[in-house]
Amino acid sequence: MLLQGRVAIVTGAGGGLGRAHALYLASQGAKVVVNDLTQDAADRVAAEIAAAGGDALAVAASVTDEAAVGAMVARVKDQWGRIDILISNAGILRDKSFAKMDLADFRLVVDVHLMGAAVCAKAVWDTMREQGYGRIVMTTSSSGLYGNFGQANYGAAKMALVGLMQTLAIEGEKYNIRANCLAPTAATGMTEGVLSEESLRRLDPALVSPGLLALVHDDAPTRAILCAGAGHFATANVTLTDGRYIGGSADAGEQVIRQWDAISDRAGEIVPAYGFTQAEREVASAGLMAKAVGARS
Repeated sequence: MLLQGRVAIVTGAGGGLGRAHALYLASQGAKVVVNDLTQDAADRVAAEIAAAGGDALAVAASVTDEAAVGAMVARVKDQWGRIDILISNAGILRDKSFAKMDLADFRLVVDVHLMGAAVCAKAVWDTMREQGYGRIVMTTSSSGLYGNFGQANYGAAKMALVGLMQTLAIEGEKYNIRANCLAPTAATGMTEGVLSEESLRRLDPALVSPGLLALVHDDAPTRAILCAGAGHFATANVTLTDGRYIGGSADAGEQVIRQWDAISDRAGEIVPAYGFTQAEREVASAGLMAKAVGARS
């Protein structure tokens, strides 16, 4: 019971993957806030947790409603005194090819996935800083990491969540706040009709949720992207190749084309510790070239 006494909020927990997350965290000893858009859905999952001997609080609130999320956080603190874990899981789909996609649907998906996660993280951030402990998991997707036909809105929002996670992990480090991403594949209402029946049978949401334990326990990593589905787990990384110094000559563009294979060679690539690693490497490369030119002259 690695989460004994911890308090966890799971958004979008009234069904599917969120429900599996809530039940799993409760089984590991956490007190779970079951958040969903409707009270009935949240109540049902909270009742399941209570029937299994766990502690749960059902709260209906849209993750895009700052006031409602703030009220939820205040209620949780009043009841349990702290908030240790946030699982940002709530989401929607509005799939269409980009040519046929209405920008209103693009904004809606970004609002729910990205802004909803930001609203919830902001609501718990001060509490986690003050108590010197926090674990935040953003739900990203392979559609964001690698792209998927018909999911320009969803993919954009899901990759944006990786950027949000990276920065929260850096800013939260000195407060023992660790932020990570989970990229799940599961048979839910959001994947029905997308995958074959055989695949859906193997993709039980309950097979994803154990990955959360690695991301939220006391010795959890930070800035990790865990991919999970059908009982299989892997990590994804945003990497940077060694690259090549080209300079600013008149034919620099043509040089980039000619040296593309060397520039994109993945041998020796790294996972940068922070965003400015790119700038530091570029400036250092230019400096080395300047020294070499100076030495030859």
